[in-house]
Amino acid sequence: MNKRKFQETFVSTEYDGDNQTKIMTHQDSASLLTLPVELIHMIFDNLSDFTIICSLRQVCTRLNTIMDAYPGYQELDTLFLCNEVVGCDQIKHIVNALQNNPTLTTIKLHNTAIGAVEVQHLTNALKNNTTLTEFHLNENHIGVDGGEHFADALRNNKTLLTLNLTGAGVGDEGAYLLAFALQHNTTLTTLNLGSNDIHAEGVQHLVDALRTNNTLTTLNLGSNDINAEGVQYLSDALRTNNALTTLNLWSNDINDEGAQYLSDALRTNNTLTTLNLLDNHIGDLGAKYLAGALQNNTRLMTLDLTFNDMRDEGVEYFIVALRENRTLTTLKLEWYQMEQNLKDRLNNQIKCNKKT
Repeated sequence: MNKRKFQETFVSTEYDGDNQTKIMTHQDSASLLTLPVELIHMIFDNLSDFTIICSLRQVCTRLNTIMDAYPGYQELDTLFLCNEVVGCDQIKHIVNALQNNPTLTTIKLHNTAIGAVEVQHLTNALKNNTTLTEFHLNENHIGVDGGEHFADALRNNKTLLTLNLTGAGVGDEGAYLLAFALQHNTTLTTLNLGSNDIHAEGVQHLVDALRTNNTLTTLNLGSNDINAEGVQYLSDALRTNNALTTLNLWSNDINDEGAQYLSDALRTNNTLTTLNLLDNHIGDLGAKYLAGALQNNTRLMTLDLTFNDMRDEGVEYFIVALRENRTLTTLKLEWYQMEQNLKDRLNNQIKCNKKT
């Protein structure tokens, strides 16, 4: 039986509700039940990861047993599709995998033209799935409705740790729905909502969740439009939140005012270790606020200020702060062409921190 006929064999099946088994309808189905295991493994070797993950389970009892012993299947835990249109048939196969595949832990669907309708099917399967830990749906415009479907799934799912909805277009309303789910979900640790047209209103909803959620450790809100007002909401939450360790706010135009709000939070926050403020129009005044906070903060280890507006004066503030601060080991100021003397002094302070 060649690869093409083999695929036709297991795809051309129908479900027998009485016997709770799959019944082969292809004319070559009998061959599948009698082929040597070694030959079936050779056929598996020539199938795509998608076919193995999504289309081979629940064909027949014997095939399930053979797959369970197939080394390639045991090691196959990630489904990755990128820059291709995922149609209805493929969605059905992915749903089948979520329902029946015991090894699948990660799904990555990047720019696959998936919308809210397809997401509804996927999230319905996700509600009862107990193996998937990461779901990445980058650059798929699922909108508010898609965000609502994921929110519904998060209220039931107990195993998903990472949800990446970069570029999903959920907006402030979708942020509200996801935030409400986070008040009940106790397993998700990473939420990526970068490039989702979220404003201060959406951040306010997420902050309400952060006041009660004790499991989310990484929040990515990069490339939205939260501005200083949104950062003020976040800063208020950081004063009391004891779970968040990584906060990504790149390209949000928070400027010096936003930096001041964050510096106030950093004086009392004891959990945040990574703060990304790349491309936020922070100048020397904002650097002064942040550097002042570092003299009291004993937890932050990485601060990214790449592509901002500070000059030599701002760098001097950090050099002074690092004489007191012994925990910051990474300070990114790329793009800014500082004097060599300043660079050497700053690097020496960072090196001292890395040794302690």
